[in-house]
Amino acid sequence: MTLPPTVSELRDGIRSGALSASDTCRLALDRIETADGSLNAFNTVSADRALARAADIDRRRGEFASAPLAGVPIALKDNICTRGIRTTASSRILETFVPPYDATVVERLHAAGAVVVGKTNCDEFAMGSSNENSAFGPVKNPWALDRIPGGSSGGSAVAVAAGMTPLSFGSETGGSIRQPAAMCGIVGLKPTYGRVSRFGLLAFGSSLDQIGPFGRSAKDCAIALGVIAGLDKADATSASRDVDDYEAALTGDIRGLRVGVPSRMLANGVDPDISRALASSLDVLRARGATVVDVDLPHAKYAISVYYMVATAEASSNLARYDGVRYGLRIASDDLGAMYAKSRAKGFGAEVKRRIMLGTYVLSAGYYDAYYLKAQQVRTLILRDYDEAFNAVDVVAMPTSPIPPFKIGEKTEDPLAMYLADVFTVSANLAGLPAISVPCGFTASRLPIGLQLTGRRFDESTLLRIADAYERDTEWWKQQPPIAR
Repeated sequence: MTLPPTVSELRDGIRSGALSASDTCRLALDRIETADGSLNAFNTVSADRALARAADIDRRRGEFASAPLAGVPIALKDNICTRGIRTTASSRILETFVPPYDATVVERLHAAGAVVVGKTNCDEFAMGSSNENSAFGPVKNPWALDRIPGGSSGGSAVAVAAGMTPLSFGSETGGSIRQPAAMCGIVGLKPTYGRVSRFGLLAFGSSLDQIGPFGRSAKDCAIALGVIAGLDKADATSASRDVDDYEAALTGDIRGLRVGVPSRMLANGVDPDISRALASSLDVLRARGATVVDVDLPHAKYAISVYYMVATAEASSNLARYDGVRYGLRIASDDLGAMYAKSRAKGFGAEVKRRIMLGTYVLSAGYYDAYYLKAQQVRTLILRDYDEAFNAVDVVAMPTSPIPPFKIGEKTEDPLAMYLADVFTVSANLAGLPAISVPCGFTASRLPIGLQLTGRRFDESTLLRIADAYERDTEWWKQQPPIAR
């Protein structure tokens, strides 16, 4: 089995001159052209711009001699603003929107030498767990084209899993990086809230959203996080903490680390194949010298309910700006109120409308205390549960998703069943904690399974170290879907 080059292999080859940034970019674009017709992972491919950028890197190779992503092709979720490249959030209301500025993460990626080849399909405004809510059609899982890739960052996950780019970036509000990473058999990292700037990310839930990387390995994600992390004065929620050397943290030594498993939480509702994969993964960590102990997260059972109060309330507020007045879709009318209503009715899809209405309801007079305020109080209890657990352990381990990728269309008529796919991921967002998903096996029908590790705030180094150590003793992360071979 021939594996595609890793991020570090590409970077080092281009910096030394052994590889050409232009040739590397052409290979990525050719792969997109060949595979994306059946996957629908990209909304926009910026081929000419990417090739010009790659050629410039080749011409100025000396200036990129220490650039951490020199010449590496990357894809960006289509809710991250890119100057001169349309940014739609996979919504009709922004179908023709071209931002006049780059998000901070895009500026940092550009400074690091990365080459943006395109913008990836996602659930509309990042609202969904299956990537079926896109105005531009569903993304398909490269392991089984009749299955969902996970959401909302499904296009970014598929871009890496199918070998179209070695690295991509998505956003997370309740599991939208980790869940598609698990369902596509790659690594996905959600950093601590405030670790990465949100400036230029189209807001969904402002107290929950965070940008993070997808890669084939923990090392790929470590390199990427080192580029995008750090204080940004344009984002008031950005943390003024030093950025660790995440790549240097990958020592392979996890002796003495303590891994907590919330066994009571996992007792019911988890697919048997996934339970077996988790047990095998814990054995690998034990063999590496880690200690596995039981922990309790008593309020985690309320996390989905809390999440859909907080996230929808914030969405209702954030999406009020899409009114047809300043930018985006406008349906002309002589009456201002009618213009608002018609523009939003035509521009937003069903799931976005559902969440706006839910959020408006929980924030309305007479219901705020009963729903939104109560949800925020329980959110604090969820955070305290994790703080208590971290007094005894270094990370908490569980499956990323309780179920494998389901068939496209299988749950579209049952939004509550869809929401439960995020039952193990939303707590990290509510608590602002870092979490990673690493490939840890397959179901009997050859569908990927992910191991999730959640850590202390700003301790991404430990998560990446454990993930890397796990990869050293397993082959799951090296597996490729048929479409990528």
